[in-house]
Amino acid sequence: MPATGKPLQAAPARLRKRAEFLAVRRGEKRRGRLFLVEVLDRGDDAAARVGFTVTKKVGNAVVRNRVRRRLKEAVRVLAAGDMQPGNDYVIVGREELLTVPFSDIGAELSRRLRAKR
Repeated sequence: MPATGKPLQAAPARLRKRAEFLAVRRGEKRRGRLFLVEVLDRGDDAAARVGFTVTKKVGNAVVRNRVRRRLKEAVRVLAAGDMQPGNDYVIVGREELLTVPFSDIGAELSRRLRAKR
C-alpha cells in the first residue's frame, strides 16, 4: 500500500477517439484552479475511462507534455480509485499544474472526481 493509504489499482482505460472526447463535453463540468474535469455518465457499469487534454494556451509542446504527464501520474497513483464505474472523464490541464506539489494535484483531483452535483 502506498503512502497515500489507498491500495494501488490499475490505471483506468483511456479515451482515445475525438468522438469520445466530444461526447464527454455534453456532461457535467467541474472547474478548479489546476484543471477542468468533464464527466459523462454513460449509463452502464463498465470501468471508468479517462482522457487528458492540454490546450495550446498553456505553452509549447514541451510544457503541454509535462502537464499531461503529471496529470496521468496523479490519476494512476492517487485518484484512480475515486472514479465511478460507468463514467467517462476528460481532464483539461492548466499551466499551474507545473508549480504546485504533486500531492496537491492528487488531493485536488480526488476532490473533483468525488464531487456530486
